[in-house]
Order: sequence, then structure tokens, then C-alpha cells
Amino acid sequence: MKLIDYPDREMLAIDLANRLAGDLENHLLTHETATLAVPGGTTPGPVFDALCAASLDWHRVRVLPTDERWVPQDHPRSNAGLIASRLMCNRAAAATLLPLHAPAEDPADVLAELEAPLIPLLPLSVLLLGMGTDMHTASLFPGADGLDAALAPEAPALAVLKPCGQPETRVSLTAQVLDGALSKHLVIYGAGKREALERAMKLPPEEAPVQAVLSAITVHWAA
Repeated sequence: MKLIDYPDREMLAIDLANRLAGDLENHLLTHETATLAVPGGTTPGPVFDALCAASLDWHRVRVLPTDERWVPQDHPRSNAGLIASRLMCNRAAAATLLPLHAPAEDPADVLAELEAPLIPLLPLSVLLLGMGTDMHTASLFPGADGLDAALAPEAPALAVLKPCGQPETRVSLTAQVLDGALSKHLVIYGAGKREALERAMKLPPEEAPVQAVLSAITVHWAA
């Protein structure tokens, strides 16, 4: 794990966007397409605002959420909706979005349908993750129903999770898919999350799920 400290969040967003663009560009030098997996939430928004203007062959980039609440894309809590509005604009509008939601009441009923287009794109080319103070990442929450299956080495690409205290069921890329990304970045803000990351390094993934993806990752932190 490599940790980069930034003097402020604005500088972090600009530098991280440049690094993600560089990773994608390098991948596209030797591959027909590149796959970029990114989180939802408020943290990555400024990164997306900078990244979407990068001069890349965006038509060759496939973008997907690291995880999704089981809500349609036009729902205010949809990660895909945030990604579409904040990242897939400007030059990045030419990229292709692969959602992790389909019209069904139970995600388990359509999990194979969602997984099928992802399998040929693995391993992920570039991954951006966030982390909560509870040490969750993507939708791998401590204590969540389905966490053990999502952490298993032989897990499929996607898992259904039901985090305690969260209103929606989630679909998430599993730990083995996240950890297997060719280029991995984690963005966190504030002293609380930095302390949580330090705690996670001493705990098993069952208690601190982010620990499952920390190998060879670059952590970007600003107060």
C-alpha cells in the first residue's frame, strides 16, 4: 500500500484524476478496451469533474459502478445516476456505462444477467474505491448479510448484500474482482477515515472489509 498526502482536497481531486487518466491511457496502448470501476457517494464527485475532461479514447472505455443500491438509475440514491451525471459528460460522454441494476424486484433473479457482460472485461483495468469510517468499501459492509460470500476467494464477480441499517439491498463487485484490478486507488478524506484505514490494516476482512483490497493499492488522502 502506498499513501499520498495532499495539502487540500482540490489538489487531490486534480492529481487523482490525472493519475486515473494516465492509467487508462497506458492500458489502452496495449488493449482494445479499458474498464474503469468507480464508486458512488459524494467523495468522488470532484474527481469525476476533472477526469471527464481528460483527452482519452473514451469510446474504448467501459465504466461501471463498484456497487449499486437496488434502485433504478433515475433514483436519487443510484450510484449509476451519479456516475452518469458527474463523470460521463464532457469528453467522457463517449464512454459506455455498464449498470449493476436491472428491472427486477430481487437482484438475485437477474445477477447472472448483470454478470455476463462483465466477465469478458476482467480483470478491471482501473479501480477507484472509497471507504467509510466503518471500514466498508463498495458494498462490502461489516456484518452485512452476504459478506462472507462476497469475500470468498472463489466468489463470482457479483454478490448481493444486505447491510445492516441500510434501506436498500445492494449489488457489489466481490473482493476478488476488486483486489484483482490492474491499477487500484482509494480516496479518503478527513482524520476519521485515515484512522479507520490504520485500524483496518490490523483487522481481518470480516471485520474491516477494505482490508481485502489493500494489496498494491495507492491511497489518496486529504484532510
